[in-house]
Formats: sequence, C-alpha cells, structure tokens
Amino acid sequence: MSKPLKQIHLAAHFPGVNNTTVWSDPAAGSHIEFSSFAHFAKAAERAKFDFLFLAEGLRLREQGGKIYDLDVVGRPDTFTILAALAAVTEHLGLTGTINSTFNEPYEVARQFASLDHLSGGRAAWNVVTSWDAFTGENFRRGGFLPQEERYSRAKEFLATANELFDSWHGDEILADQATGTFLSDAKAGSFVHQGPQFDIHGQFNVPRSPQGRPVVFQAGESDEGREFAASAADAIFSRYATLEAGQAFYTDVKSRLAKYGRHPGDLLILPAASFVIGDTDEEAEEIAHQVRRQQVSGATALKHLEFVWNRDLSSYDPEGPLPEVDPLVSEEHISRGRAQVRMYRDPVAVAREWRELAEANKWSIRDLVINTGNRQSFVGSPATVARTINEFVQADVSDGFILVPHITPGGLDVFADTVVPLLQEQGVYRTEYEGTTLRDHLGLAHPDQRRAERAAS
Repeated sequence: MSKPLKQIHLAAHFPGVNNTTVWSDPAAGSHIEFSSFAHFAKAAERAKFDFLFLAEGLRLREQGGKIYDLDVVGRPDTFTILAALAAVTEHLGLTGTINSTFNEPYEVARQFASLDHLSGGRAAWNVVTSWDAFTGENFRRGGFLPQEERYSRAKEFLATANELFDSWHGDEILADQATGTFLSDAKAGSFVHQGPQFDIHGQFNVPRSPQGRPVVFQAGESDEGREFAASAADAIFSRYATLEAGQAFYTDVKSRLAKYGRHPGDLLILPAASFVIGDTDEEAEEIAHQVRRQQVSGATALKHLEFVWNRDLSSYDPEGPLPEVDPLVSEEHISRGRAQVRMYRDPVAVAREWRELAEANKWSIRDLVINTGNRQSFVGSPATVARTINEFVQADVSDGFILVPHITPGGLDVFADTVVPLLQEQGVYRTEYEGTTLRDHLGLAHPDQRRAERAAS
C-alpha cells in the first residue's frame, strides 16, 4: 500500500529591514505602517496559510559601535500588531516571538490568553531566549543570565505559563463563566509555582481561552534546543531547507518525541524558505540573480564578512579577494545583538573554507556572501516551485514551509495567486479552512483532549 500524501503546511514571515528584503525596490513598503501588515496578512489568508509570523528584537543591533543600518532598525510591538491583525482577518493564525529571558510568565501568559480570546483561538508563541548582556542592558536584570542557563529559564518559564493557562481548567473549578457564579469554594485562576527561576502565587485573571494554550513554537539548532522542542513545543523552526540536511534534522527531532509520550504528528517542522517566481524557470533564475545582487551591496558584503573576521574590514574592496589575515578570536565582538555571531563557532575554520571556495570559483568578497548566504530556497515557474515544495514535504524534509518574500508587503501575492492553486490541484493543500483555531489548521490536539487521553490510559 502506498503511503498517503501529507498535507502541506504553509505560513508567512513578515521580515524586518535586512538584506533578505529589497527595500530599494519601488514596490517595497513601510515596515512600520499598519497597512503593510494588513496587506501581508490578507494575502496569507487568501492563500489559506496556517499563520503569519513576526520576529522581534529587543535592541537595535550595532556593528563597530554604530547602529547597523543594513539590518532591523525598529518595529512596533509584536502584541500590538497581532491584536490589530486579529480584527482584519478571520482564520489566519497569529504567531509572535516573545522573549523568555527578559519577561515574566504572568504578563506573557496574560497577553497570549488575551490575544487568543480576541482572535477566536488563533494565537501562537515563538519562545526564544536571549544570551547576551548587550540586549540585557535594556532591562533591569541586565546581562545577569549566563548563556548556559538560558534554556533552563525558558523551560521553567513555559511550564509556569502553562500552569497559568491551565489554572482556569479542571473539575475543581466549577464556574458558570457567563454569570461569574462559582459552584464550589475553589478559586478560578489560583496558582502556586515555586522553582529556581520563579516563585509566584496568586490568581490568573484571564479565563480559559479557545485553544486552552497558545500554540508553542521554538527555534533551536543546538541539541538542547531540539530536546526542548521535542518535550514542549508544537512546532519547531528549522534553517534546513535542502533535501539531505532537512531530512536529517527532521528524523532527529521526530525521533526524540517518544521519550516524552508524544507522537510524530505532535510536533511540526517548518523551515523558513525564500522564493522567486517567473513565467519560466529561466526567467525566475534571472530574477533571482538580480535579487541577490540587490540584497547584498558591497557595503553589506563587508559587514557580513566582519561577522566572521571580527575586524573592521571597511578598507577592503568588496569586489576584491578575501582578507589574508585570519579572524580575530575574542570575547569582545565587533557586532552586537546579532544571531549570526553565534553561528560561527570556529571563525578561523570558516575563513579557511571561504577562502578555498572563493579561490575555486574566482569569487570576490561580494560574490562569496551572495553565494553562501542569500540563495533563494525555491526558484522557478509556479509549476516548478509547487512541484519542488511538494516533493520536499513528501520526502520528510519538513511538514511545510514558512515563506519569506523579498518584497514586503506585496511579495506574497504572486505565490498566493500562482503556486497555491497548483498545490490545491494536486490534493496536498487545503482549498478552504476546515476549523476555526490555529490548532485546527495545524492538526494539533487541544490540551484538554490530550489531558483526557492521558487520564483514560
């Protein structure tokens, strides 16, 4: 018997000002005005996407002591945007990145429970940590949390938030929520939590929301991050969008679920993916080449090289060869507040590899940055892109993709209008929303259902 076709999950990420987007294009719009977010969200909903995703940074990033003008330069508060989008959409999930290092469980739980109510059950939380004192300087705790403890705090933060979400659930709380009449002496929302990170007790004041708890996303490449996702997340982001690497990540993470009493379908794996679509494959390749040149100017290329070299490289010609000098390995880094800094654990080895690539391909600094960091995931005609996405999902590279267009806010429109209908024709993508909550879209069980199953077993 042949294996049944998997249904593809699609979502959209609204990127900030960075070298993923091409903000110099006349079609690009504001990343501050609400109309941009509304346009983007409506396109995603028209395409029957599962959710819209917003990332968030808690400090403007710096390089060489100056604000890094080629990257995110500010954005309105995530909760505010998502709450506003709830009013102009009906089905689209609303996913926000909220930090567990510099927030408190009570306030975050209250905000997400409120968003879930306002949206009719469409809220999701991307749980992230912050490892650097640079970001911490904006908060009263400063940079007190050692990097090795950040997942410990995140795990307890999420567990504590779940206790708050669940404090309005259970036979012990027999209340008529319509009238506010309690049928027992138990207090709705009562909670007590004592642990290494949090020692709190009181009453949670937001009633049980439609989803019970928001859908929980996690992005963790490390072994600890993968384990955290397997134990507590509903979906995990992945940076692996190629066949072999994606399959390896997929297999590894899914294999960790059983030890926590979970099934493979309880955790979705969703890599970020960029795309370029043309009338033909050849036209799409030409457009993709132009886009990559627009995304990486000479100045941008030098800034990216500085992430690895940890040196001021402004005197180098971006159209010339890579520096012969090795990277400076130091606790102090020229770039502050950037995730890329953590990606290069052995900068000297990375520099050696890049020099070999550049020499073999006769690449300049700019060529190298373009070819190692900015290749679109899916390039081709609508038919080619639809076929490739389906092949990847059926081959267990992922359960779907979070699409990142290079033009905001209108870059999603062409995908919605040309690729989505082809996926629908193949029978691997919904033609209508079949439920009302994000959990319905993702095929995830309600926490109360899971609780009942455990009680019956």
